[in-house]
Amino acid sequence: MRFQANRDVFSEAVSFAVKLLPQRTTLPILSGVLIEATATGLILSSFDYEVSAQTEITAEVEETGKILVSGRLLAEIASRLPNAPVRFSTENSRIKVSCGSASFTLLSMPVEEYPSIPQVSTQSGLVPAEEFAAAVAQVAVAASRDDVTPVITGVQLEITENSLSLVATDRYRVAVREIDWDHGRNTTEGTITALVPARTLQEVGKTFGHSGTISVSITNNDDRELIAFTANKKTVTSLLIKGNFPPVRRLFPETVDNYAVMNTADLIEATRRVQLVLEREAALRFTFAADGVTLEAVGSEQAQASETIDAILSGTETIVSLKPQFLLDGLSAVHSEFVRISFTKTENPNKPGPVLITSQTSREQAGADSYKYLLQPNLLLR
Repeated sequence: MRFQANRDVFSEAVSFAVKLLPQRTTLPILSGVLIEATATGLILSSFDYEVSAQTEITAEVEETGKILVSGRLLAEIASRLPNAPVRFSTENSRIKVSCGSASFTLLSMPVEEYPSIPQVSTQSGLVPAEEFAAAVAQVAVAASRDDVTPVITGVQLEITENSLSLVATDRYRVAVREIDWDHGRNTTEGTITALVPARTLQEVGKTFGHSGTISVSITNNDDRELIAFTANKKTVTSLLIKGNFPPVRRLFPETVDNYAVMNTADLIEATRRVQLVLEREAALRFTFAADGVTLEAVGSEQAQASETIDAILSGTETIVSLKPQFLLDGLSAVHSEFVRISFTKTENPNKPGPVLITSQTSREQAGADSYKYLLQPNLLLR
């Protein structure tokens, strides 16, 4: 095999292919990147039996063929090559990479032992790339990072005729966002669901965020449920997580009369300041009253902190204790100048219900987006 490619284009393609590879694997061959030189260019692929990435780029191919090479090593080399065309050639089990005055010799891996890359042919629908990337960033932060319960480490995609909803939870909070869905010529009867690993979905959002539109395909192939995302000659596939996602939508109230509206940036900055004296895992106490919201942190005997910021309260004075990082995750996902924090009720008057965080266009007008973040408050320390 012999080819020449643009350095920047090649480096970006290798970086994309290795991005989703696991840091450690029991099968060294799965750490490789498969490069196929065809008459029309290069196809770079990676696959670890759960997630695959594939991209096509143009290249001057003198001799077609396939090679398998250590992915992360090739990515590091490609990112540091001088500004010149990259040349590849193979001889037996050796791969020669040259670029300007730099030259590397790499050991190839056995191509015949590499698994076949999943192929998804049918398109289920299209989503606007920027909206999808923003929705993933808003929702995925609420997914669990505890692999003991795999079903909540994913983001549930719920597809109806014209909308795609993203839902995530880690038991302490729930995030939901809805965006437009173009089903094309496919008819959607009922709701189609797909539980996608949050980490994979986050990488898809970052990679395809400026691609115009993203083609989404959900398929059941040989008892393996797959989802594929495709844009700009790049494709990522992922196995879906098996199991029943908890019915968290029912936790959201239809209406809430008791709420406070405040400047989002002010609340974020105050929370970051007051939490400085907290011990790990401790909660902040928030008192929402007619004259504003007061944040209080009781750390050690040596340090306490409090701060009051402006807020407009509708309803009765309310006191809740919230974990600051969980609150900041929700506030950072509100893409509006103001934020509304609504207070739900429970059957126990001494136990506050979850707080609902939504965007607010102005002090008086609710936000136009569908983002909702439900956060369970800690019981107040007495």
